[in-house]
Amino acid sequence: MSQQPQSTGSPRPPVTSVAPMMDWTDRHCRYLHRLLSRHALLYTEMVTTGALIHGDVARHLRFHDAEHPVALQLGGSEPADLAHGAKLGQQWGYDEINLNCGCPSERVQRGAFGACLMAEPTLVADCVKAMVDVVDVPVTVKHRIGIDRIESYEFVRDFVGTVSEAGCDTFIVHARNAWLQGLSPKENREVPPLRYDIVHRLKRELPHLHIAINGGIDTLAQMREQLEHLDGVMIGREAYHNPWFLAAWDAQFHGASERDITREWAEEQMVAYMEQEAAQHGTNWYSIARHMLGLRNGLPGARKWRQVWSDHRLKTLPAREVMALARSGQLQAA
Repeated sequence: MSQQPQSTGSPRPPVTSVAPMMDWTDRHCRYLHRLLSRHALLYTEMVTTGALIHGDVARHLRFHDAEHPVALQLGGSEPADLAHGAKLGQQWGYDEINLNCGCPSERVQRGAFGACLMAEPTLVADCVKAMVDVVDVPVTVKHRIGIDRIESYEFVRDFVGTVSEAGCDTFIVHARNAWLQGLSPKENREVPPLRYDIVHRLKRELPHLHIAINGGIDTLAQMREQLEHLDGVMIGREAYHNPWFLAAWDAQFHGASERDITREWAEEQMVAYMEQEAAQHGTNWYSIARHMLGLRNGLPGARKWRQVWSDHRLKTLPAREVMALARSGQLQAA
């Protein structure tokens, strides 16, 4: 990706991606997702600039080489702090730096970043420019179509226009408003209505920008429909709760041949990863397995399989033994 506006005569290939989700898209989750799709762009959980300035940088930024392409999402509103975080992200090998302008949680608002930044496009532009000036990888922005009861197309158009002038040419748009008061983060993902037409209009009127969409999309057919209008589609909860969904993306959207992989193969690869993590970092398999509990969604015996992998009483067993128990339980249930 380039930081310069793209010619409409040379469109980039479509981008499929998994949304940054707090407490979910950690490095273990991303490892699973990469097993299933070689081409999807993966995002970290949001990492605050304060965590990188005052916390354990390695804990927040370490990832497996297999995760590429992978983007670091930053949360912050001080240009200098974001520049520092972006520089660290590039040093650690991330392929993209993304600024969170979409999270509506009160905790994030108290930090003066997330969705409330949409009310300050000039500040966001300053933040983007500070990052663009110190890194060579793309700097992108994820945001909503509006905040609170502001439902004007011009609001989001002007936000994107102002920020793009600072050197950002890629915007991932969650097609709902963010209500900063009165709704929980969960409600903010469900209550404000989806307005895909707003995102489509952005692309029509700003064709030189790379516009991706997020929000309420959970089928291949919906992804195909959105890619008729836009440059990318970002999937959130469906990718987490039903990770096998990703296994179809490469052939459907990236011109790749069908891969001969199975859920059992993915489970075996994750167990090998659990063993590696235990040996290298002392990581308990349980903190990794939680991300793959949806792997067998819709199959006979899936509930029993999930119960075994999430059974706290088995924590002291090696992961490979737990897999054997889970598979035997699945066969009995089937």
